[in-house]
Amino acid sequence: MTRAAVLAAPGQRLVVHDDLEMEAPRAGEVAVRMVAAGVCHSDLSARQGDLLVPTPVVLGHEGAGVVVAAGAGVDTPRIGDHVVVGWLARCGRCFWCAHGQAHLCDRATTALAAGSMPDGTTRLRRRGAAVHQMSGAGTFADAAVVPAAATVAVPRDLAFEVAALLGCAVATGVGAALRTARVEPGSTAVVVGCGGVGLNVVQGARLAGAGRIVAVDTRRPALALAEAMGATDVVDAGAGDPVAAVMALTGQRGADVAFEVVGRQATIDQALAMARRGGQVVLVGIPTMDATVALPAFLGLVLSARTVTGCWSGSWTVADAVPELVAHHRAGRLRLAELVTATVGLEEVDAALDRLPHGAGGRTVVRFS
Repeated sequence: MTRAAVLAAPGQRLVVHDDLEMEAPRAGEVAVRMVAAGVCHSDLSARQGDLLVPTPVVLGHEGAGVVVAAGAGVDTPRIGDHVVVGWLARCGRCFWCAHGQAHLCDRATTALAAGSMPDGTTRLRRRGAAVHQMSGAGTFADAAVVPAAATVAVPRDLAFEVAALLGCAVATGVGAALRTARVEPGSTAVVVGCGGVGLNVVQGARLAGAGRIVAVDTRRPALALAEAMGATDVVDAGAGDPVAAVMALTGQRGADVAFEVVGRQATIDQALAMARRGGQVVLVGIPTMDATVALPAFLGLVLSARTVTGCWSGSWTVADAVPELVAHHRAGRLRLAELVTATVGLEEVDAALDRLPHGAGGRTVVRFS
């Protein structure tokens, strides 16, 4: 039996059940004994109904654990490997995979919406009824069957709490700076929202050699953590107009790149106003379904030559991201342990979601063993 935190329907609380039946992995899949899982704002969005997921569903989409079984045709990872579990399993065959955009993989996108394995089926049942896994991962469980392509083996001496964050928070944030925006050395980057992903956008901008990194948030502890990650300036958005503050810091020109990592209409509008003429706005946060991008076509885009783009999975998959991120960490360039601001048991995960909007930033990690 598998023990997991299950969302029965949008708007409800998570309930921990210990009687889920887990099927053995099929071809191309592995079973992972989960050791740690990160708590992301996307999980909260799913619980609230802002992010549409099929229910009942095991939430959680980033984690780390040990491979305990493998289906047919799986060469890697091997049984016994320590692995990062991500939420995007590329197929390697579709148009996007063949054109260097595997993060937009057709099969992965379909599985993401269905909360299933790539073949459209589920591996969990409770009392005879199918239970979905968020993004095909469902890491708020002590075990999970996932596509092998959504896992990456990592060194055994890498702490599971740290490895878990590589599956979403670190990969998305660092990738947003290095791959989506391709931040240039000496440039100015503004990061609106310093939660688990936003802090890693800060780190990515630092890795890219940005000359100035402005962190914007309403939470003082999150801003302090952003400074520790490499922000050169901080703006308390609760103390005044953050757009005016960013413009003052940039000589009224605006930032070369403005990242929005919250997913709210107000912060999207702020990020759009913070980018300079000829600059970029990168939307990283998962917005509600009714959020919009509103700009006058001539003044806001044509005359200003401003670029507005979305960022999905940091423009890479875990297969590409994790080895590079581990190398940065090993070389002392990427701070990972500092991102873990709290560790909880599975029974506490619902309360951890409650704390996300007002927390200290960083990541709460669920520890299973």
